Amino acid sequence: MGDILTRYQQEITPTKQGAVREAMAVKVLLKHAIAKVPLSALTVAKVAAHRDLRLRTVKPASINRELALYRHAFEVARKVWDVPLSENAFALVVKPKVLNGRSRRLEPGEWEVLREGCRRSRNMNVLPMVELGLETAMRRGEVLRLRWQDINWTKRTLLIPTTKNGHARTIPLTGRALVVLREWMAPSITGELRVFPTTEDAVKTAWRWVMKRAPLPDFRYHDLRHEAVSRFFELGLSIPEVALISGHRDYKMLARYTHIRPENVAKKLADICASRGNEETQERL
Repeated sequence: MGDILTRYQQEITPTKQGAVREAMAVKVLLKHAIAKVPLSALTVAKVAAHRDLRLRTVKPASINRELALYRHAFEVARKVWDVPLSENAFALVVKPKVLNGRSRRLEPGEWEVLREGCRRSRNMNVLPMVELGLETAMRRGEVLRLRWQDINWTKRTLLIPTTKNGHARTIPLTGRALVVLREWMAPSITGELRVFPTTEDAVKTAWRWVMKRAPLPDFRYHDLRHEAVSRFFELGLSIPEVALISGHRDYKMLARYTHIRPENVAKKLADICASRGNEETQERL
């Protein structure tokens, strides 16, 4: 099994967008006992035993990512490298259910705390990156790869040519997103192609600094995407409209990112009822 993973890391991983991260993941997988199992002895039962062993220390979502990597490596071995494998044991094993989906959103007053923490960061890119993330639901990597040429100021749109799922998308920009970009453009480095000339490691370091000083318990950078998606739905956008912005091709996955507050729905219902009441009153008059 380890031979398959090693070849996959050398030939397939470099062609992927997240090559560096996946290469590190494969190195970890190669340390597991299952990597030393002969292909002729690999069965669904042994994969299931490996899955159960990993579940003692790793969350189901992490296990599923590992199984997906194993599964794809096996498919490449069977269909591209002509390795004589009768079945893909990793495709047949039952995946653990993910019951730990996050629902963390910014509570009232927390945005002000987060904004102040970002403003005090030595990395000046952090605050406009966070604000843009809240206005666009863009992933951290997408924001970091953003170029000035990708912005269409006339149409108020933004092209995201490289995404996690490999499908480019063009998203609309809110008024606040445009303000953030225009304000950031003024002091930016002349001739710089990227909107945020910093690195992912630098942003991660700055974010950890912000979280140590901002009392936001269990709030992660990726939660900005959850917050943005939920806000779009609360504004009344439809599922296809939000999916256009977020890039989700699976509406079920989009639902996992959506955490609409009941109190906001209650307010919306009250406004609708009040509007209808005014219309009925006008009709009577």
